[in-house]
Amino acid sequence: MSFPESTHLLLKAKKEKGLTFADIGNLLGLDEVWVASLFYGQSTASDEESDKLLTTLGLGTELKEILTTPPVKGSLDPVIPTDPLIYRFYEIMQVYGMPMKDVIQEKFGDGIMSAIDFTINVDKVEDPKGDRVKVSMCGKFLPYKKW
Repeated sequence: MSFPESTHLLLKAKKEKGLTFADIGNLLGLDEVWVASLFYGQSTASDEESDKLLTTLGLGTELKEILTTPPVKGSLDPVIPTDPLIYRFYEIMQVYGMPMKDVIQEKFGDGIMSAIDFTINVDKVEDPKGDRVKVSMCGKFLPYKKW
């Protein structure tokens, strides 16, 4: 998987400053997952957000245009992902995608969950048998219209 040079520069600066996505999110007043999506070129920052981010990371203004320009969405290659963590989400959709679709459509009708009017949260749940990852997605339901 290849990423734009801007992603590498942002991640390097973040690491050098010892910051987490949550730290940066708190500074910008945005969620950590959204901030990570900005680093990977999947979101668009405002001028003010990009200025704060670049100043915090000690980077010049050369990345501002990239951060404030609406991106082409979708960064995964059109093949099965090989990164183990990303693959597990692919696997989850392979196993539970149709069941989730059916349950959602039983409750809401024929439509989709928006990935535009959407939030996602990642939480750590401590468990004596091994810590757990809790992923919560919340998207607006968009019914298909009839015409």
